[in-house]
Amino acid sequence: MGETVLIFLAGVAGSTHCLGMCGGFACALGADARGGGATLRRHLLYNLGRITTYCFFGAVAGHVGMLLVGHGGEATSLSLAQRALALGSGLLMLVVGLQFLGIFGRIRVAPLDALAARLVTALRLLLAASGSGAPLALGVANGLLPCPLVYAFVAQAAASGGVLSGLATMVAFGLGTLPMMLLAGGIGARLRASRAGPLSAAADGQVVQFPAPAVPAFRIAGDARLTGVRIAGVFILVLGVVTCARGVLPMAAHIHGL
Repeated sequence: MGETVLIFLAGVAGSTHCLGMCGGFACALGADARGGGATLRRHLLYNLGRITTYCFFGAVAGHVGMLLVGHGGEATSLSLAQRALALGSGLLMLVVGLQFLGIFGRIRVAPLDALAARLVTALRLLLAASGSGAPLALGVANGLLPCPLVYAFVAQAAASGGVLSGLATMVAFGLGTLPMMLLAGGIGARLRASRAGPLSAAADGQVVQFPAPAVPAFRIAGDARLTGVRIAGVFILVLGVVTCARGVLPMAAHIHGL
């Protein structure tokens, strides 16, 4: 339970990072001509799609972790592999946490950059689509964008050792990011009629221009955003230390209950 709260709070704090990565897509959705209720539904569908992708990653990662767990906690090769997975997942979380604290720079991976470019093209097409399912599809595709924050919690899901626990990890994370993303969508909806110019959204460091009727007003003050990212980094570091401890300490099973 304690870890779930930490994951949720890390999602809340890290959602300032989400604004830079995904806020443009939420803002570009804008308002629905049918009124406020339809607009809210539009943005809830977008966020449902985004969180559904996270949950899929979490369930798959949790299943992989479960396959490496020894039966009954026996000291088998499988249980040792599970401890190695916990250690590896924890180390990845520590790297991401240190990145968020500004100690490590961004690690660029060419295949992920190429994936991001392809996804951005698909996202632009979905933004222009008029179907009722387009916001949901936009959110699903948006959740696939390479993101170190998502990587950190997928690693945590893998170390959780179960499908449901991996799913719960990503549900907590996704719900933590929800308020800020709804705020970004609300800003886009309010500015829908202004036609002030194109809206920029960053996808893994790439700036993409959308034919959206608003300036990037979702961008909050740099100091506030940086503070949120730093706080998220602290939460991720704490979770990374706990996860590493599961793989190192003999009584790792007791630590799992923290």
